[in-house]
Amino acid sequence: METVLIVDDEKNYPPILSAILEEEGFETLTAASGRQALEIMVSSDIDLVLTDMKMPQMDGIELLEKIKENDPDIPVIMMTAHGTVDKAVEAMQKGAYTYIMKPFDNEKMVIFVNKAISTYKVIKENRLLRKAVESRYSFGNIIGKSSVMLDIYELIKKVSPASATVLIEGESGTGKELVAKSIHFNSPRRNRPFIPVNCSALSENLLESELFGHEKGAFTGANAMKKGRFELADGGTLFLDEIGELSIGLQVKLLRVLQDKILERVGGEKTVPVDFRLIAATNKKLKEEVKHNRFREDLFYRLNVVHITLPPLRDRKEDIHLLVDHFINKYDDERKGRQPVTNLDLECERLFSDYTWPGNVRELENVIERTMVLSSGGQIKISDLPKDFKENIYDFADLEGIPENATLNTTLVEIEKNMIKRALKLSNNVQAHAAKLLGIGKSGLNQKIKKYKI
Repeated sequence: METVLIVDDEKNYPPILSAILEEEGFETLTAASGRQALEIMVSSDIDLVLTDMKMPQMDGIELLEKIKENDPDIPVIMMTAHGTVDKAVEAMQKGAYTYIMKPFDNEKMVIFVNKAISTYKVIKENRLLRKAVESRYSFGNIIGKSSVMLDIYELIKKVSPASATVLIEGESGTGKELVAKSIHFNSPRRNRPFIPVNCSALSENLLESELFGHEKGAFTGANAMKKGRFELADGGTLFLDEIGELSIGLQVKLLRVLQDKILERVGGEKTVPVDFRLIAATNKKLKEEVKHNRFREDLFYRLNVVHITLPPLRDRKEDIHLLVDHFINKYDDERKGRQPVTNLDLECERLFSDYTWPGNVRELENVIERTMVLSSGGQIKISDLPKDFKENIYDFADLEGIPENATLNTTLVEIEKNMIKRALKLSNNVQAHAAKLLGIGKSGLNQKIKKYKI
C-alpha cells in the first residue's frame, strides 16, 4: 500500500484529503508544518507528498527543496490558491510533479496522485532492478554479463587471495585499473595501500625518483629524503599502469626489485627491504614488444605470472546496455530537480549497439555523464547526445579507403547511400524516423531510396 504525506497548516484540508485518498486505497499521514513533514519522512517510507504552498516558517517551496535534497525522485504535488500561481510555476521548475488549485476537484486530484505514484513506482522498481543486475553481473565497479566478463570475474576471485604478480592487457578505457583495484580490495592486503603509478606520465629520471625515492642531496632540489612508491606500497599493492612505456634501464632496475625485494633510493647506498604485490597494465602487446627488443624478456615472464586480457567494448556489445544503466544510476545526482532518466530510447539503443566505441567503457561513461547534464526527458534520445559525439559517430567516411581515381560525385553518392542505409537501420526501417535522423523530408527520403534502389 502506497503512503501519501499530506502537509497543510489549515485544519480542514488534511482530514478531508485523508478520507478521499484512503477510500482510493492509499495510506495517509498528515503534518501541520514543513518541519513536521521532514521529521515524518525520516522515519516513514513515503511515496508522494501533497503539500500546501503557503505555510508559516517553512513554505511549500522550501519544503520541496529539502525533500529533493534527500530523494530527487519522490513526487511532490503542490496545493495552491489563486494568489500563489507564480510560486506554483517556480515549484514546477524546482522539480514538483504538478500543482492543483484550491478548491480543487476531488476526482482530478486523485488522478494526479495515481499518475505521480505510478511514475515513482516504476523508478523504484528500476532502482531495485539495477541493484539486482549489478550485484549479479559485476565485480566491484566492473560491469558486464558477457561470457568473457564472467570468466574475468572468476579469474579475479581466484587470483585475489594470492600474492602472484598480475599482468593486465587491454586497450585504453577498458577498465584495467578497476580490475587492479578489485584484485587488491579482495586480497589479504586490502587494508594496506593501493599505490597507482602511470609510467607514461613522467620522464625517465622523474619516474625513477618517483618509484625508488631519493636521499637528501641526490640531485638539485632534493632537499629532504623522500620515500618512493615501492616503499609506500609496502604491505599493499603497487599498480604500474602503461608499463610498456618503461625505458630499458628502468626495466632492469624493476626486475631486480621484483627478484630481490630490496631497493636503493636514488643517491643512496643503503638497501631497503620492500614487500608489495605488483599488478602491471599495458595497452600494448608485451610479447610483440619483446620480439622487437623494446621490452626485456626476463621482465615479461616475471610480470606475466597471471595474465588477464580485457576485451574492447565492441567485442562485448551485450554489456553496453548494462553499463548504460549503471552510469545513468551513477550520474543521477546531475539531474537535481529534473525528471529522472530511466533508459535510452529505441533509436539511441540501436545507435549505441552499432557504434564501435574506440574509447571503450571510458568513452561510454563520458557520453552518459554529459548527457545526464544536457537531457531534459525521462529517456535519452539521439538529440540529447553531446554534439561532438554525434559528429564522431556520423564521421564514417574513410578517406584512406577511397580509391585515388574516385571522383567527387561518385564518392558523395556512396556516402549518401551509406547514410540512408544507416538511418533506416537505426530507425528499424521506419522512413519517417529515418528522415528525421537525416534532417530531410519523408518524400525526399523516399525518392532517394527509389533512386539508389535501397
